[in-house]
Amino acid sequence: MNFEIIGDITNIEIIAVGNSIRELERLRKTYGSGRWRKLKGFGTISLDDGSIYEAEL
Repeated sequence: MNFEIIGDITNIEIIAVGNSIRELERLRKTYGSGRWRKLKGFGTISLDDGSIYEAEL
């Protein structure tokens, strides 16, 4: 299912840092080392059929 984010992402929270991230090795290999954090937030999205929803991203 394809969607488009139409607006700002709000209420952003850190949910994992460093070694708590399962994909950390792949991220470091692809993009280099850094202070990696996994985030979540809420935003308004539009689906392919034109319907609009508030979703956790």
